[in-house]
Amino acid sequence: MITIRNARRDEAQLLADIGFRAWEKAMIPVGETKAMVENARAAFRNFTSSGWLTISVIELNGQPAGWAAREELDEDITDFWIDPEFQGMGLGTALLEELEKEILRQGFDKASLQTHARNEEAVHFFEKRGYSVHWLTIAYNPKLDRDVQSVGLSKQLAAPVVPGYGQEF
Repeated sequence: MITIRNARRDEAQLLADIGFRAWEKAMIPVGETKAMVENARAAFRNFTSSGWLTISVIELNGQPAGWAAREELDEDITDFWIDPEFQGMGLGTALLEELEKEILRQGFDKASLQTHARNEEAVHFFEKRGYSVHWLTIAYNPKLDRDVQSVGLSKQLAAPVVPGYGQEF
């Protein structure tokens, strides 16, 4: 059974471990160094400890299998991690659909996110679910302490409201 719920403070380390494992798998093709690995591990610990209120957890049969965050509780999905052991089981799709519903409920008409440009698996995952790449950039990532090539993706969730004739603005 799949369950999606809010994170709890007492599971910050468990969520950090899940995020780190998923990040590590995604970054293997990029050839990350040991220093980056330690920076990433620390960044996951720090974020899940301080940002747990913005995290949604997906469980399979009561076991946390992944999580996503919206740090500003807006349309931006800032983290999206499925433990490699649970990838390919539909959990990512279920979690993404739930995030999109929440974004719509909060009055936003699109969802957006960014990922490492060479994370082809993630880019393909989001494109398959209706997201389009809108930009490519190289910017300093303080979590990793280096420049990173990123792509921005977004998906229109609802038709934008366009005032019609005779409507007040």
